Amino acid sequence: MSGPGNIRYKVAEAARLAGVSASTLRLWETQGLVVPGRSATGHRQYTEADLARLKRISWFRAARGLNPAAIREALEAEGAANDDPVPGPSTEGNADLQVGRKLRSLRHAAGKTLEQVAGEVGIAPSALSTLERTSQGVSIAVLHNLAEYFGTTVSSLSGEEEPQARALVRAGEWRNWPRTTPGVTVQLLAEGKNQMDCHRFVLAPGASSEGAYRHEGEEFVYVLSGRVEFVLDSDQFYDLHPGDSLYFESRRRHAWSNRHDGETILLWINTPPTF
Repeated sequence: MSGPGNIRYKVAEAARLAGVSASTLRLWETQGLVVPGRSATGHRQYTEADLARLKRISWFRAARGLNPAAIREALEAEGAANDDPVPGPSTEGNADLQVGRKLRSLRHAAGKTLEQVAGEVGIAPSALSTLERTSQGVSIAVLHNLAEYFGTTVSSLSGEEEPQARALVRAGEWRNWPRTTPGVTVQLLAEGKNQMDCHRFVLAPGASSEGAYRHEGEEFVYVLSGRVEFVLDSDQFYDLHPGDSLYFESRRRHAWSNRHDGETILLWINTPPTF
């Protein structure tokens, strides 16, 4: 049975519980105040922690009259002071939050501020703050760049190298990465610290890497269903359909996007595990 911390609310329900309109929630998202997760079909999903943050945003706006920039600063200051999400249910042990916790720990170990890391990686401090608190809201490309910045990998941040690995993974029993990127679900086809990263990518309509990235190694992509476009080195375009495969050196800059009006499902293998 799912615990309270696993409940997900749709836009209308989250707006009602937070005491604001659905259009206000969408506005706050564009202002970088809150970044909800997404379902496999791309619909917004708000957690209990998101609701606590929404109520805090509403209080800052109504009681203190702060503008969006000032609200972001106030929330970030609270996060720095508490080193935890804004008041809400306990996040201890919640796997969906582990990416953000790991990044925050790496940043603290490096003695860096949010502004320093964000500036050097090329993202907004508010986006990094949201990622550290919720493990959500950034693209695969940005997540990869952050992992590279701290000398680790996306797979490691996502807990792929946990010791309780299974040798056999049955169909439909795949363990998911934490949902950091809207519209992108990554499932483990092989667990543990291996010489290959073996993943099943499920891309919602319109989902993409939102930028190019590169790393060491080689990778193989096979389209199980849907349609995906790969761009290598910014000028080589590959439109892949079911049954098509693509093999390339990972050090080539690569970007991708779901070109299908439904889900696209990929078999994706990286070796060695540098992603």
